[in-house]
Amino acid sequence: MRRFSAVAGSIAFFAAAPGVVAGLVPWGLTDRYRQPVADRPIFIVLGTILVLAGLAVLVPAFARFVLEGRGTPAPVAPTEKLVVGGLYGHVRNPMYLAVLSVIAGQALIFASWPLALYCAAAAAAMVAFVRFHEEPTLARRYGADYETYRRTVPGWLPRIGRRRGGTAQ
Repeated sequence: MRRFSAVAGSIAFFAAAPGVVAGLVPWGLTDRYRQPVADRPIFIVLGTILVLAGLAVLVPAFARFVLEGRGTPAPVAPTEKLVVGGLYGHVRNPMYLAVLSVIAGQALIFASWPLALYCAAAAAAMVAFVRFHEEPTLARRYGADYETYRRTVPGWLPRIGRRRGGTAQ
């Protein structure tokens, strides 16, 4: 895939997926962000940290699909190469974790139970999607490289430090 197409596709997918899941839906659940913020400052501080940390993970993870994988995160325009560098050397699902961090942060900022429940539902949906669709698809597409990666890098709880063995970064 040409770099311009990968960039354009990734930007479109960013708006369509995380933009809706972590932006549009929470916007609606908080009355277009007009809901009063939490009355405890610690919730606002922790929530802001989670939102910013999520965004700080999400943007470079999308960029890695373009630069390393030569494709997009969108299932309709997958990467040519398995993406294993950067944050993907510590956890296999940094994008999903980043989106959940943004939603959880907003739930704290607004002290919103509906957003917290939505975050839990989104997490369950993401785990199911990864388990039943994404992992089998990646195993078919990338074969032994993906199986090695899957064995050496945790799926959901990031490992601190370098990855053991596996494919080159």
